[in-house]
Amino acid sequence: MVRRRIAVVGLAALLLTGGGGVVGLHHGSDNVDAAPAAAAPVDRLAAGIARAQQRLRVVPGDYVTWAALGSAYVERARISADPSYYPKAEGALRRSLTVRSDGNAAALVGLGALANARHEFAAARDLARRALRIDPYSATAYGVLADAQTQLGDPGAATSAVQRMLDLRPGLAAYARASYDLEQHGRLAEAESLMRRALEAAVDPADIAFCRYQLGELAWQTGRLDAASAEYSAGRATDRSYLPLLAGQARVADALGRTGEALAGYAELTVRYPTPGYLIEYAELLRAVGQRAGADEQLALAAAALGLFAANGGTDDLGAAQLALAQDRPAYAVRAARREWSRRHFADVADVLGWALHQAGSDAQGLLYARRASALGARNAGYLFHLGMIELALGKTGDARRDLSAALALNRHFSPRYAPVAEAALSQLGAR
Repeated sequence: MVRRRIAVVGLAALLLTGGGGVVGLHHGSDNVDAAPAAAAPVDRLAAGIARAQQRLRVVPGDYVTWAALGSAYVERARISADPSYYPKAEGALRRSLTVRSDGNAAALVGLGALANARHEFAAARDLARRALRIDPYSATAYGVLADAQTQLGDPGAATSAVQRMLDLRPGLAAYARASYDLEQHGRLAEAESLMRRALEAAVDPADIAFCRYQLGELAWQTGRLDAASAEYSAGRATDRSYLPLLAGQARVADALGRTGEALAGYAELTVRYPTPGYLIEYAELLRAVGQRAGADEQLALAAAALGLFAANGGTDDLGAAQLALAQDRPAYAVRAARREWSRRHFADVADVLGWALHQAGSDAQGLLYARRASALGARNAGYLFHLGMIELALGKTGDARRDLSAALALNRHFSPRYAPVAEAALSQLGAR
């Protein structure tokens, strides 16, 4: 199961004046799985990169433009799902530091965003802290720090960083981060309220579509299909090129029994934006409808995408564990998830490790991690399903009935593959 994992990083599109001087950076919103922005910002980003490159041919010592160019390459990787931009980003950002090693907060923030994109979250945290020692009023640096601390599983530090960002620069990026922080603590109504504030602050169509998508995901998470569908449709009406909306609409279509429409949506999405997460999600649906060969094909593509990510400096053992589980290779999933857990104690990692241990036959250990996943109070049907099934395997029938019931009460369509498993398990347990 692929869950929503937003980390609002965007150091994004390079904005240059006609004379070539850097005016600033557009601060957009993102998720760890790299949700793409709209086509128009892609065109503007490409034009900005070209202008920066031209300026640097004339003024190679312009460290500010080197930093902006590096950050733009990070953004280009995000919106194109092409991690081959990561080495280019690192080269430009390190060139900026070579030209000016002292007081260069922009380059450090850019390197921090790059580290987050590569899932090097401890490095991102350290780079953000270095940038803040230079410029303690940098909201962008606090954003990078918040993203890193969230993924490292340090909720107190993440909340503090988000609050500082809100104090310094209230707006879309800060509200979206704050919304996700609340979601991690199970405060979904407040999370939705803050995301609506982010929507009010959004101007660019890509940002509006992003906010609509996140509002749709919050509605989906709590099983409100009509509300989720309305948000996804509003996002598509604003910007049809914001591709995650296709995933949202496909989930709703499947939940409503429109399987052909769901499969077509995933097919379009994964051709245009082949990230491991969406490929695994598509494979799950294909498997649920009996198309095992098609599912295997998508999982092979996910493996290739993970390989490309690693070849360009990324580390994603969580993705590797999710892929191994989808391929019914629990022993490898346990090893990969343990590697990820050794680096960060984020809820998703605990959940995947617990489920992998269960699938490998180590239910007692798996229970410890499944409980850890919900320790902050997150309301997540996938977490509850995993917990309930592990409890059932251990003979804890009362606990299993409670948690499986809670999973289906929250969102009875949470997974095309596993929601029916939860229904069947509850039927065997008998209602109370």
